[in-house]
Order: sequence, then C-alpha cells, then structure tokens
Amino acid sequence: MNQGGFSASEISKSFGALQVLKGVSLTIKPGETLGLLGPNGAGKTTFINIIAGYEQQDNGTITVNGLSMDGMRPDERARAGIARTFQSGRLFTQLTVAENVALGALGLGVKPHEAQARAEQTMDILGLQSLATTTAATLSHGNARLVGLARAVAAQPKYLIMDEPAAGLNESEVPKLLNALSVIKNKIGCGMFLVEHNVGLVARACDRVIVLATGVLIFDGAPSDALSNSEVKNAYLGDASFGETI
Repeated sequence: MNQGGFSASEISKSFGALQVLKGVSLTIKPGETLGLLGPNGAGKTTFINIIAGYEQQDNGTITVNGLSMDGMRPDERARAGIARTFQSGRLFTQLTVAENVALGALGLGVKPHEAQARAEQTMDILGLQSLATTTAATLSHGNARLVGLARAVAAQPKYLIMDEPAAGLNESEVPKLLNALSVIKNKIGCGMFLVEHNVGLVARACDRVIVLATGVLIFDGAPSDALSNSEVKNAYLGDASFGETI
C-alpha cells in the first residue's frame, strides 16, 4: 500500500466571470475510495481536470505523497502517480484489448516487454483475459469502460481518478464495474477518486463521499450520511439521479 496521501487544498477556478470552484479542499488516504457527488454544473469535471493537469487552477495546490503537482503536465502527473479515466473511454478501436491495456504503461515510457507483462497481469486481475485478442471496436459499451479502467490500472498509479465510469452502463454492466472497483481496491491497493452522478453507485463503492454544489464543498463524510443530509438533498432538488439505486 502506498505511503503518504493525496491532497487538494483551496482549489479555485474561474472561467471569465463564472467562478466554477471556490476554495475546494480534500484528502484521499492511501487505499481509500473517495466519491465525489454533485448535481449538474457543480464543478466536478473541472475539478478532476485540474487534478489530472488538463486545466490549471487559479489558486490552491495539489500534492501526492508530499510532492507538488502544480505546473506539471498530465503526462508528468501520470509518472508521479495520478491516472485518470475518461467518460468516453478513449480506446484505440483498431487495437486489441491487450494492446490498449499495455498502452497505459507504454505511455509512461515503460519498455514493451514490461508493458505487455503489466497488461497481462491487469487483465488477469480484472477478469478480462477472454477479451485479450478482441478488437476494441467490437466491444460492448460496458466492456469498453472496463478496458479503459484496466489501461489506467496498468500505469500502476498511486491514485486512480475516474470520471463517471458508470455513464451509459446498463443494469447488467454496473455490477461488473462494482466488482472491478472492489478487485482494484483489494488486490492493487491504489487510492481511488470516483466522480459520479449516480448516488447509488457511490454509496456502494466508496468509503467516504464529498459533495460539491455550485463550486463549494458542502459535505464530507460517510455515504449513508450524505443520503440523509438536508443540504445535500437541497443541492440535488429536482435532479432525477439523486436517490438512484442500483
């Protein structure tokens, strides 16, 4: 298990006159699964883009095990231990599943034979061996999301940032995702930051949850407490996803 921890301190971000994030702070312990909830427009995607280096904050600082990430490019942050998945999956459709997973390591400069070994190990851990030679273009949406997750795991991150991994999954695919998250937690031990719109998924997958509303952190605690918190309920008022179960 990794030593140290992840910290984002007083992160603020504006786009013109619109302030999207207002002094948001959080920590993730080694091996902890933290969920980030919030209604549409809360600032979730902007926040993780800043963590991964695709956006730069106006104020605040981000550290991994005491090392500042500020000013680092996304590839530099990946080498420092931050891996990020995307809603779209972003697989190379002409490549096989094994080749896509290996890219998670190759992208960090790992030698091809080591990247292949990591891919095989990751596919074995996540139960994707039967798809190894399948072309990514033929995958179901759910399996494509799992392959995108495996590619990030092959980078052997200290912290894995996931952007709405359940988006578009059907009822039969969500349990596969939950199982994959459980396996990553128990067998790999990296910290995970799960950014989701689906409250039920976060409640089942996460040790702790934070809630953003209009760029402000309004809750930090147990998932079960978030579901009954009046401020959280008010933030989700009119949002059909709140209270969704799986």
